Amino acid sequence: MAKDMPHHSLQRVEDAPLLTGRGQFFDDLPVPQGTLHAAILRSPHAHAHLRAIRADAARRLEGVHTVLTGEDYASVAAPLMVGVKLPIECWPIARDKVRYSGEPVAVVLAEDRYTAEDALDLIEVDYDMLPVVLDPVQALAADAPVLHDKMGGNLGSDRQFSYGDPEAAFAAADKTIAMSVRYPRNSCTPIETYGVLAQWDPHGQCFDVTANFQGPFSIHPVIARALKVPGNRLRLRTPEDSGGSFGVKQGVFPYIALLGACARIADRPVKWVEDRLEHLTASVSSTNRAITLRAAVQNDGRITALDYDQIEDVGAYLRAPEPATLYRMHGNLCGAYDVANLAVRNRIVMTNKTPTGLNRGFGGPQIYFALERLMQRIASELGLDPIDVIRVNLIPTEAFPYKTASGATYDSGDYVQAFETALRDGRYRDLVAHRDKMRAAGKMYGIGLTVAVEPSVSNMGYLSTVLTPEERAKSGPKNGAQSSATVHIDPVGTITVQLDSVPQGQGHRTVAAGIVAERFGLPATSVTVIAAMDTSKDAWSIAAGNYASRFAGASAGAVCVAADRLRDRIARIAAAQLNAKPDELSFEDGKIFVTGNPDAALPFARVASAAHWAPATLPELDGSPIRETAIWTAPELAAPNDADEINSSLCHGFIFDFCGVEIDPDTYAARVDRYLTMHDCGTILHEAMVEGQIRGAFAHAIGAALYEEYAYDEDGAFLAGTFADYPVPTVHEIPALEIHHICTPSPLTPLGAKGVGEGNCMSTPVCVANGIADALRPSRGEVDLTLPLSPARIAAFMPDEPEAPEGLEKPRETGGKGLSGKGEARVGASPQEIWDLLMDAEQLAAIIPGAHGVKRLSPTRFLADVTLGVGPVKGRYRVDVALSNLDEPRSAVLNGKASGALGTGAGSGTVTLRPDATGGTIIGYAYEASVGGKVAAVGGRLLDGAAKIVIGQFFAALGRKAGDTAPRQGRLARLRALFGGAS
Repeated sequence: MAKDMPHHSLQRVEDAPLLTGRGQFFDDLPVPQGTLHAAILRSPHAHAHLRAIRADAARRLEGVHTVLTGEDYASVAAPLMVGVKLPIECWPIARDKVRYSGEPVAVVLAEDRYTAEDALDLIEVDYDMLPVVLDPVQALAADAPVLHDKMGGNLGSDRQFSYGDPEAAFAAADKTIAMSVRYPRNSCTPIETYGVLAQWDPHGQCFDVTANFQGPFSIHPVIARALKVPGNRLRLRTPEDSGGSFGVKQGVFPYIALLGACARIADRPVKWVEDRLEHLTASVSSTNRAITLRAAVQNDGRITALDYDQIEDVGAYLRAPEPATLYRMHGNLCGAYDVANLAVRNRIVMTNKTPTGLNRGFGGPQIYFALERLMQRIASELGLDPIDVIRVNLIPTEAFPYKTASGATYDSGDYVQAFETALRDGRYRDLVAHRDKMRAAGKMYGIGLTVAVEPSVSNMGYLSTVLTPEERAKSGPKNGAQSSATVHIDPVGTITVQLDSVPQGQGHRTVAAGIVAERFGLPATSVTVIAAMDTSKDAWSIAAGNYASRFAGASAGAVCVAADRLRDRIARIAAAQLNAKPDELSFEDGKIFVTGNPDAALPFARVASAAHWAPATLPELDGSPIRETAIWTAPELAAPNDADEINSSLCHGFIFDFCGVEIDPDTYAARVDRYLTMHDCGTILHEAMVEGQIRGAFAHAIGAALYEEYAYDEDGAFLAGTFADYPVPTVHEIPALEIHHICTPSPLTPLGAKGVGEGNCMSTPVCVANGIADALRPSRGEVDLTLPLSPARIAAFMPDEPEAPEGLEKPRETGGKGLSGKGEARVGASPQEIWDLLMDAEQLAAIIPGAHGVKRLSPTRFLADVTLGVGPVKGRYRVDVALSNLDEPRSAVLNGKASGALGTGAGSGTVTLRPDATGGTIIGYAYEASVGGKVAAVGGRLLDGAAKIVIGQFFAALGRKAGDTAPRQGRLARLRALFGGAS
């Protein structure tokens, strides 16, 4: 496909099996005989010493093969490599200490997953609690809790960069304008979670692992080193189908190491599939970042210098490939603007949160949220139209290829044309008029604007920018972005293509088939594309995989190069038979013919198969006409130089977005009224798939802008473990999207294509935020915004609500961790009879929901073994309850604590017993409790509902045990009593 050819869209070849239920996702794959199933016990605490793990009861459970701990792992495997040389060890399972809620503590291997899950409840772990630190800025304080003792603090890296002369630019500026922002943690939540099947061959001393890992395959040597085998003894396979990734499935690699070690110890295959709660709680997410950004500005809005101070929270460990999120955009810190002077300070900090990793758009949302919020602030403070501030700073057309201050080369573009075209064709003036009309009617309406550069095809050397030039000199240069593809012609002239990318639903097979079919003049049905990866037989490099929007530029480019080489050889074979020159031939409709003379033709299959059937008849060629593996890389991707300049990506697309946003005056919900996005992604290889990528990234970005955030309690408990508390937008919440394009093909990729899979994840969150800020400006002035912009966050900028009328109780606040309630229940027995029941351990065992037994340790202390379920979480707990302030038979105070595989809890409550007029008893209760671990992750709504249900069940059982003779209630009345009795 030539760079100047119009794009076309083939019908997707991936869809039919997926739509008919015949996809082969990880959990659909067959497993070897004797496979054990793993379940992982995770810490309910964010920071604690591990004092003891007692697993004998779990090991004795029928069907359990073994229980493994961090010490077992360490007996056969090593810690994972750390992204920056630090005095820390990054184990895939905790040993002496846990550092985040959800960190693996033990692994149960059993004959089936159900048994393994049951066994988790029987493992007892003693923790010594430690203070936690969750905020990256607070983690830098001298008195902050330290995660890794040998580090002496939580700062993993501190690098400063200077390009041009930023000090002089700030000194000469008309004004300095600054903004501090926080970008939160969020994730893209693929529909399919992690999956690993690990096998150990004791004879070959090698591992065979199947996992839905997406790459980059630079992680392969990390896993091999952890498992203590050479790279050629770690066979890593990925399935053909994947239920999405968006970067997240890079984070499966610690579990590959963990389950590989389990398979070696057990000497049996081991399979593990992550559940949704595990995925939200403990898989990777994007980094949260604190950024202070200053701009040196002239009175006309022109920026002469930028100064970034970035504090990156990578969680409990600096796990590979981090600090990728911080440095992936290093060459693009000035965005689409012509800024010659740049100062940067990058700090990497560890906190008691899950380690971070790749996430769609990684690095881009954080950078553009700061930069584009600052652009709006500049316009406001200077009294300028934001459009004019953008216009005066855009890189001029004649400047391309453009080198940024920090070293990136923007390969092609016409940002001015794209900007002006979008304003004109997108009817921007009409949107301004609509905003003015809405404001005149008293509505809160604003316009958001964003421009962004979307990098793609990452330079594998950008990560080494975190090192000083001296450190890089010692470790050796790292750079490039190799991509490989194999094209094979079989004996009947049909073609098979092997990719080095691992698609996660984007449609790579369709695009690759179209590229190859076009070159050979064949229907796409004559080309089969294999997207599954097997490192033991397929061509790959450390850059292989599906990330950084590299398919269109790199992987598809390698397919193009391999196909072109084979085509040239086949053309030489045909030319000898047609008495023509190779460059005089055309490939079309399954034939090879002399251009301008279609009658001088040969069937493609006959010519192509000659290398199989009659190799002695072929002319001398520079390679095989049967099979070609192309390994392509771009020389423009050099290692960082001594000035710390880095061309961090090969290709650079352009995005300009604008939107209209209205804020509801009653609910304070933000509604995106209109949204337009303009893209330049170079040559479009498949129109429908480009649109799908843009719309998919937009959907993720709407979630980041308005709904999604990983929330933690002050003790590090994760509070967003279900989609009830981590609300992902559905089709009903995603606004209509208007898409526009211009095309400036990349001169650096074989097809002229650039990446387009991440762009709106970078541009849309800040565009929506700018729209909300503009809507608030007339009444509230300039505001500092934090994502997601939920109604509650927007309400914080509104005038205080009037006080509730006297006598009306203010509704209590319920968080994902704290619980409180009070209520009454009536039973048909006297207070003394009820008191006696509550003091009898055997009777309590029959009354308490889910109780397996109750022991009376003293007259005022009980120990119960119970199983409780909260939404998707069900587990076994040891509950220790102590009684005090006894006033028989009228009242008592209960204090208790619970611990189990799924979390912890503690609380206190008061029970009162008073007789009623009919001889029965009215039981009053009030309680306050807190929970941690998986239970806390299910969130406030489910916890409150579950508490009411359990309390209702307890009093119903108490009444039955006491011989309640109260009249039988109807179903509606019973439901009211059950759900309404607790408040």
